[in-house]
Amino acid sequence: MELQNIPRVFFGALAAFLLILFLPAASHAWQSGEEAAITLGADAQDDAAIAQRLEQIYAEIPALGRVDVAVRQGVVFLSGETATDAAGDRAVLIARRVSGVVTVEDTIERTLDIEGNVSPFVLDTQQFFTRLARSWPVYVLVLAVFCLVVLAGHLLASWRGFWSRVAPNPFLGRLLSQSVRVFAFALAVFVALGMLGATALLGALAGMAGIAGLALGFAVRDTIENYIASILLSVRQPFRASDHVVINAHEGVVVRLTSRATVLMTLDGNHLRIPNAEVFKGVILNYTRNPERRFEFELGVDAEDDPVAAMETGLKAITRLDFVLGDPAPNAVIVKVGDSSIVLSFTGWVDQTDTDFLKARSLAIRAAKAVIEEEGFTLPEPIYRLRFDAPVGEALQTRAASAPRAKPARRDQVPQSGETTDVTPDRYLERKVIEERAERDTEDLLDRKNPVE
Repeated sequence: MELQNIPRVFFGALAAFLLILFLPAASHAWQSGEEAAITLGADAQDDAAIAQRLEQIYAEIPALGRVDVAVRQGVVFLSGETATDAAGDRAVLIARRVSGVVTVEDTIERTLDIEGNVSPFVLDTQQFFTRLARSWPVYVLVLAVFCLVVLAGHLLASWRGFWSRVAPNPFLGRLLSQSVRVFAFALAVFVALGMLGATALLGALAGMAGIAGLALGFAVRDTIENYIASILLSVRQPFRASDHVVINAHEGVVVRLTSRATVLMTLDGNHLRIPNAEVFKGVILNYTRNPERRFEFELGVDAEDDPVAAMETGLKAITRLDFVLGDPAPNAVIVKVGDSSIVLSFTGWVDQTDTDFLKARSLAIRAAKAVIEEEGFTLPEPIYRLRFDAPVGEALQTRAASAPRAKPARRDQVPQSGETTDVTPDRYLERKVIEERAERDTEDLLDRKNPVE
């Protein structure tokens, strides 16, 4: 467990508790509702009774002691002076609550003097500290409970051995531990406000947090989508490290899976980062899951040749290659018949564990082409029909008759069946991936203990 972080957690909890301590004083601003009207009785609806009742009320409030009241026909005229705007507005509000009042005319002068504005603040501060001094045992108890709940959540979240056994991978374990920290802090705030009697403020804060969370969710929805995709990919992994994959037309070798992106090393040796949201929703082709892979190529023969004999000849050449698997056996089919050629398709299987796919395919093409030409089959060439006028045609015929006959081109040497060929795989990218994965300070969510889909 991270015991060195306990002092930091303690001071953070203390700061949060002090904030909670001062919030109940402001919680009254959140409490709203209709107040009952001030009644005078059945026989006190005249102007004099209204004026007398308001004067008695104002006399009991120090800030409104200099307010004068006059009432005529249910209309209340307020004059005099108050030290602050708030006091004047309060006098008007009180007058409007008295039954029988039609309207209120406000002519109160707001003096805004220093003494009248500073004294209430000083008095309220003194009363606050007086209440704090009397009730300090309660605040100490609330502080102790708050810190204990936060500290318990921090210690539980820092218990790496527990989360490694509970979560299927380290990434999900960190996510659960952080959730425990947040839940413990929220529980501590709820308990502290409940013990201080400020549950109404807690509801207001919860509403504000909900609105802020909704706005934040819309703002970072792409990040959240990647985060959720990372969780799903780490639990049900579609590939392993060092797998040769194609993800949405991006080909490369898997280096690592982070909390935001999947890192590939392309066949050119470059790093490619694909957001996990695209990987989770994309089409993934994995060449490594099944080491046996089929190659395919096409060759054409002249339309006058026997295509079946050409297929048998090419298959014999491919079968003699040591790196071509016997099971499944190579195969050949006729793809199409054109105006001047017949296109044949040859297929064969190789084991990518000890054979390079591209090298094997290249050597198979070479062997089949050489044997087919050796057996007398003609590989078709493009044919063009040219039509010339009579003078040009006669001149070309005369020039062709006088030109010396060219020697026949020498046929390329046909490879023998026992010829040694190098088809070993290129391990350079694999070595580079292993070197990068050996770095311990990099994040990786791929784990061989988890299932692969």
